[in-house]
Amino acid sequence: MKPDVALDLQVRRYRGMTGEQRMALALELHELACDVARAGIKAQHPTNDVAEIESLLNQRLSLAHGLFRPIKP
Repeated sequence: MKPDVALDLQVRRYRGMTGEQRMALALELHELACDVARAGIKAQHPTNDVAEIESLLNQRLSLAHGLFRPIKP
């Protein structure tokens, strides 16, 4: 399947979802992204415990959040 066809199909599926379904999917994707980030942090810091990994994850999320704040004119 070509990428443009796949994208069109995906957009149609999203449009067929309720708001609640889209929100649930977004939350699932966020948690998946956090799990991937946790695994990366664990690979970089294998001796860190769960609390330290969560702290580093929160630091990364805060940094990412700062990148997407609107710039005030």
